[in-house]
Amino acid sequence: MNIPENLQYTAEHLWVRPGENGHWLAGITDHAQDLLGDIVYVDAPKPGTRLSAGQPCGLVESVKTGSDLHAPLDGTVTAINEALQITPEEINDSPYDAWIFSFEPEHAPTGLLSATEYRALLG
Repeated sequence: MNIPENLQYTAEHLWVRPGENGHWLAGITDHAQDLLGDIVYVDAPKPGTRLSAGQPCGLVESVKTGSDLHAPLDGTVTAINEALQITPEEINDSPYDAWIFSFEPEHAPTGLLSATEYRALLG
C-alpha cells in the first residue's frame, strides 16, 4: 500500500499537504480508494464552505458504495479540483495527485497523523 512520507493523514482516510499561499490540499488515501473500488462521482465541498474538523463535508461514490469526506481541520474551502467532476476515476489512478479540495486552515494544523501513525492505524 502506498503511504507517502511527505503527507499527513486523518483517521478518516484523507491525506493533506501544504499548498500555495497558506492553503492546503486534501484528497483520499490509496487505502480509501482501494476499499471504494471504481470511483464514479465526487461531491466536493463548495468554495467558501466552513469546515469543522472530523465533520462530513463531501462525498465520494463508487460502483460499490458512497463514503463521506470528513474535514481534516477547521477552516474554509478555497477551491475544488474541477477535473474530478468530469473524470473522478483519476482518484483511482493516482490518489495522491488527485486532490479533491483546497482549504485555508483556521489554526496551525494539529491532530494529523504522520505516515507511520497512519500505517499503524491501518494495522
